[in-house]
Amino acid sequence: MDLADFRKEYSEKGLRREELKSCPVAQFSEWFEQAVELKLDEPNAVSLATVDEKGMPFQRTVLLKYFDERGFVFFSNYGSRKAKQMKANPQICMLSPWVTLERQVIIQGCVEKISKAESLKYFSSRPRESQLGAWVSNQSEVISSRKLLMQKLQEIKDKFKQGEIPLPSFWGGYRLVPEMIEFWQGGPARLHDRFLYTREESAAGDGWKIERLSP
Repeated sequence: MDLADFRKEYSEKGLRREELKSCPVAQFSEWFEQAVELKLDEPNAVSLATVDEKGMPFQRTVLLKYFDERGFVFFSNYGSRKAKQMKANPQICMLSPWVTLERQVIIQGCVEKISKAESLKYFSSRPRESQLGAWVSNQSEVISSRKLLMQKLQEIKDKFKQGEIPLPSFWGGYRLVPEMIEFWQGGPARLHDRFLYTREESAAGDGWKIERLSP
């Protein structure tokens, strides 16, 4: 299928240096709030890229659950494919594709597990069905049928039918600690605005250098 005629001219809104906040997390928060205000579908959905032991890249969509100046947090089964790849190589990349707003944000850095207390706090806030699902799935492993998955779900429901559902030892959160964050705003004639934040260490603490990139 030839897709050459799929074209869209981006708006002239643009992005200027003086509009940017000095901290990229604050800038991300501002753009995220605007995505929420416009009621975009799944504004916290991000593409997460990892690589395997042979250097083969993998991508999947995960849900960003919270973020602050420490980093960007998502959750996973510790036995999943992405978890194994992150353990072997903690350097990962995350992309927020806010296409409707003609925007994207690229975040690169190293990932680390969050504390059990942090994972428990989030796990306790999840709907009961989502808590059960975390116990049921051996994420990324081959299964013979969906029927077996539903049977296991019923077993877990029976097991935890009384009281609270505990946090699985094999499930929890990861924090992407950013070293580089790029903000991309679509522009006319494919002359997009791109600004790159890179972390700088100084005696006063971590700071950020901001540079404009050619589109």
